Amino acid sequence: MTSVNHIAVVGLGYVGLPLAAAFSEFYKVTGYDCNKEKIALYKQGIDPTEELGGAQLKKANIHFTDNPADIHDADFIVVAVPTPINGDKTPDLRPVESSSATVGRHMKKGAIVVYESTVYPGVTENTCGPILEKESGLVLGRDFKIGYSPERINPGDKVHVLKNIVKIVSGMDKETLETIASVYSTIIEAGVYRAPNILVAEAAKLCENSQRDINIAFMNELSLVFHLMHIDTLEVVKAMNTKWNALGFTPGLVGGHCIGVDPYYFIYEAELLGFHSHIITAGRHINDGMSDFVVKSLIEELLKSRVDTRHARIYLLGMTFKENCPDTRNSRAIEIYHKLKGYGMQVFAVDPHADPAMIKKEYGVELIPLSDIRDADCVAVLVAHKEFRDFSLGKLISLYKDEKKREGALPVLLDVKGIYDAEEMKKSGFDYWRL
Repeated sequence: MTSVNHIAVVGLGYVGLPLAAAFSEFYKVTGYDCNKEKIALYKQGIDPTEELGGAQLKKANIHFTDNPADIHDADFIVVAVPTPINGDKTPDLRPVESSSATVGRHMKKGAIVVYESTVYPGVTENTCGPILEKESGLVLGRDFKIGYSPERINPGDKVHVLKNIVKIVSGMDKETLETIASVYSTIIEAGVYRAPNILVAEAAKLCENSQRDINIAFMNELSLVFHLMHIDTLEVVKAMNTKWNALGFTPGLVGGHCIGVDPYYFIYEAELLGFHSHIITAGRHINDGMSDFVVKSLIEELLKSRVDTRHARIYLLGMTFKENCPDTRNSRAIEIYHKLKGYGMQVFAVDPHADPAMIKKEYGVELIPLSDIRDADCVAVLVAHKEFRDFSLGKLISLYKDEKKREGALPVLLDVKGIYDAEEMKKSGFDYWRL
C-alpha cells in the first residue's frame, strides 16, 4: 500500500468540509476551494454550510487555501465538487473537469486522486483520468492512481453523519483500492465497502438516489390522484405504514443536490447507449411537476376561500430544499416563489436558515424576517423547519389578517409536509390544505 501522510480535499462544500475536518484528526490536511469568500469565512471559523458549526470548524486542523499550488505535496487528493445538470437536464461536468485540470497541474508524482462527486459510470476513468494525465504530464497507472468513493452526506442530518455511514470505496487496481480503503477506514466508524471496480461504485450512487426519487414519485402520483378523490394522502400513508414491509415514504417537493439531479445522470448515459429509461424518467417527470401542482392548489384554495387574488398577501415559509439546513440548491420552494411572482401575485419569502444575501444574489429572492409576517391572506409552509413546526395555534393565527380585514374570506394555510394537525386547523377556521 502507498503511504499517506498528507491529504488535500478539493471543494469545501457540504461534502468536502466535513471530510477535511474528519481527516484532520489523523493526517495533515489541506482544504482547497477556488471560492475566496468561502475560504475567508472558514479561516474565521464561520461555517455557512452549518454541517460542522463554528466550534468544530475552529478545532479542525486544516490549512484552508484558495491557492491550488498548496495541494502539490499531498499524497492523497479527494475531489468533492458539485456535479449539477444543465438547463436541458443533461449532466454538467464542467466543475469536475475543471477541478481535474487544477489537480493535474499541481499534483505530485505518486499521488492518488479519489473522486467523490456524483457522476455516471465511466466518467472517473474516461473523462477525469485523461484530464489528469494531460495537465500533469504524468502517466495514469504508472505515475499516479485514481479511485472513486461516492459521497453520502445528507445535509442538515445530525444523526446520519460522515463517520456512521458505510463508505463505498473503489480503485483502479487492487493496491490502490486497499490504500483508499485504509485511508477512509481511519474516519469511518461504520466501515468501508470495497466495490470490485470504479464503475460499480459510480453506478451504486446513481442507483441509491434514483431509487429514492422513484419511491417519492410514487407517493406524489398517489397524492395527485387522492386529491381528485378527496382522500387525505397522509391518512392513507399512516394506515399503509402499519404493515411491516411498508417503506415509509411520503409525498413532497424533491430538490437538492442529489435526488433531484442524480437520476438525470443515469438517464443521460442510458440514452447514449440507446436505452430509454422509462421508470426513472417517469419519476423525474412527476417530481419535477409537483411545484406546478402546489401553485395550482394554492390559487384554487384562495379562490375557494373568497380571497381577492389580486391583492392577497401570500407568505411562503421555507426556501431551502429541505428542513433545518441552509442549502438552496435546486430548491422547489424557490421555483414556487417565482411561479407565483410570474402571475403578478404579492408574495413574501421567509426562511430562518437561508443566507439572505446569497439567496438574493443567486435567485433574486428577497427574504423577510419571520417577525415581519403580518396581515397574511395565505401562509404556505413549504419546508418543515423546526421554527415552523414549533408554531403554536395562537402563533399561526397571529400571522393572518383579523376577521374584519378578511371581509368574509377564510385564512388559507398550505401545509406541504403535513406538520400540523389537520382537524385542529380546520376547527380553528383555516382553509387547510396539505399535499
